[in-house]
Amino acid sequence: MWKKVAVTAGALTLLAPSLAFAANEATPAQLQAAVNSLWVMIGAILVIFMQAGFALLEAGSTRMKNAGHVAGKTVLTFGIASVAFWAIGFGFAFGNGNDFIGTSGFFMDGFSKTAFDSFSSLDIPASTFFLYQLAFAGVSLAIVWGGFAERAKLPVYFIFGVLYTILIYPIAAHWVWGGGWLAQIGMLDFAGSTIVHLQGATAAVVGTLLLKPRIGKFNKDGSPNSIPGHNQVLTVLGVIILWICWFGFNAGSTLSAMNDGFFGYVAMTTNLAAAAGAVAALVVTWIYFGKADISFMLNGVLAALVAITAACAFVTPWAAIVIGAIAGIFTFFTSIGLEKLGLDDPIYAFSVHGLAGIWGTLSIGLFGTEKLITASGNAKATAGLLYGGGFHQLGVQALGVVGTFAFVAIVSFVLLSIIKKTIGLRVTEEEELIGLDLSEHGTYGYPEQMRKITEASREQTVHI
Repeated sequence: MWKKVAVTAGALTLLAPSLAFAANEATPAQLQAAVNSLWVMIGAILVIFMQAGFALLEAGSTRMKNAGHVAGKTVLTFGIASVAFWAIGFGFAFGNGNDFIGTSGFFMDGFSKTAFDSFSSLDIPASTFFLYQLAFAGVSLAIVWGGFAERAKLPVYFIFGVLYTILIYPIAAHWVWGGGWLAQIGMLDFAGSTIVHLQGATAAVVGTLLLKPRIGKFNKDGSPNSIPGHNQVLTVLGVIILWICWFGFNAGSTLSAMNDGFFGYVAMTTNLAAAAGAVAALVVTWIYFGKADISFMLNGVLAALVAITAACAFVTPWAAIVIGAIAGIFTFFTSIGLEKLGLDDPIYAFSVHGLAGIWGTLSIGLFGTEKLITASGNAKATAGLLYGGGFHQLGVQALGVVGTFAFVAIVSFVLLSIIKKTIGLRVTEEEELIGLDLSEHGTYGYPEQMRKITEASREQTVHI
């Protein structure tokens, strides 16, 4: 113990002169900018690390024969999103332009802010802000692929990944975060219940409908069969990672660590909502099934986090708990209901990210307080219905939801329909049956386990 103390003290002694020099040379404004820049960079790293959470969540929630493919495409698509968003998407989202789309700031150099009035007043570098916003675009694209799981062709991820990142996500993002028409009428979405999650979920459900259900998901009478994931432990770990990284998602969206610790308040409401979602979802499954279902509890956590993402900076702690609990319960029933209607959404992307995103966005119009909304700086926004603001803010939030959903659904349908008519969206029946690990990549994510399964299958065939 004393050895560790001595080493730490020695390191601080060596650093002290340089730290003192930096403090003496820097102005208060420069120190504030440095702290804020570091905070946003930490937030960006946390949000990017959400890709690891999605990889584990989706791989664990799907079958063993597709695990390597499902996890690996997470890395691929974030690489695609990074280049496409840097080249075009970021300019469309945050560049100067009109109420609908940005028309400047393409192929950004990472230094100049002259083409970006939407964030030019921030005391953080353009490159840091870009990385933070790229992380959000990457999360939205990761959500899209939940509806494509276990049956989409690999080239689809390349083509639609680029198109989504430059033609869909940034345009709706501009409407709210880039100073577009929704921002001008007072819509609030602090960290992206609509901009990130509803967009991704809408594209996912369009893809799900065009791809049609997985082989064996539904019987001839339309009743659904359960296709459980191969590793619930991976799914749990993925959700825990996402829960932790969500503090970068929501609290990081304050874009400042020097605002009287408000980022801590945002983190608190975020955590309360997630906790309420977990408990509420597990209890409702216990009542409904007679058994406490872990997978639906995990979806309850995610749905609550999605819902509070829009409202985390505008509601009180008790309201955050209500928002999270309702999201957890709502997601359980909508997941079951949509499946009964014939929707094969392997990880329930539309219920967890779409419908919960809608609820979270609308909840501002119910629970938003005048004090917190005024602090947002949007002069057109008003308090929620339960705080004396009437139906105005609720109506604005609803308009934003409807406009975003319609835009994403229409454009996604057109683009995916073109892809379907040309190269096709879905792998062949044979490829789907043997698994995408082997058919698309030539190897299995679990080679030893799959070899045993294959050998057992062959022995059974010979015996017959």
